[in-house]
Amino acid sequence: MVDKTYIPEGEVAPASQIGATLEALGATIAARREADEASYTHRLLAGNVDSVLKKVMEEAGEVALAAKDVEGWATSSLAAAVALQAAGDGAAVADAADEPLSVQLPPEYGEAVDHLRYEAADVVYHLLVVLERYGISLDEFAAELNNRMTEEERPAGAVRLHGEYVRRGK
Repeated sequence: MVDKTYIPEGEVAPASQIGATLEALGATIAARREADEASYTHRLLAGNVDSVLKKVMEEAGEVALAAKDVEGWATSSLAAAVALQAAGDGAAVADAADEPLSVQLPPEYGEAVDHLRYEAADVVYHLLVVLERYGISLDEFAAELNNRMTEEERPAGAVRLHGEYVRRGK
């Protein structure tokens, strides 16, 4: 997989970008409570709740469709490689059975992965707006995620929710 990230010249990236990025985005979303109506985020925070909830649902659907596109390009490429291998003569096919199958992914596969990443970011943004709207902090959200991991899986020093706040379904 090609690393499509970059670090601006003169800057050093932390070990992981996700925490710093989510914190910055969360702070930006929170600050937009005080913005005017020109701010899309402000309108989602202060307007009719159905608007932001519909966006979460819409974006989640787009993630599902984008993931299906990625899968489609991957499986069609695999099918083409199997067909190409099978089209060879019998001895070559028998010899190739012991070798890993070489699959050439088309440019559309990379484009589909890019689109999936884009749509996933839309879901996360809109989800963070919903959390902010209802006063759920990123630390509280992280604690919920940490509660879903075993002791071995959780990062060292990870926050967790107190038992009385753990709800599993309705």
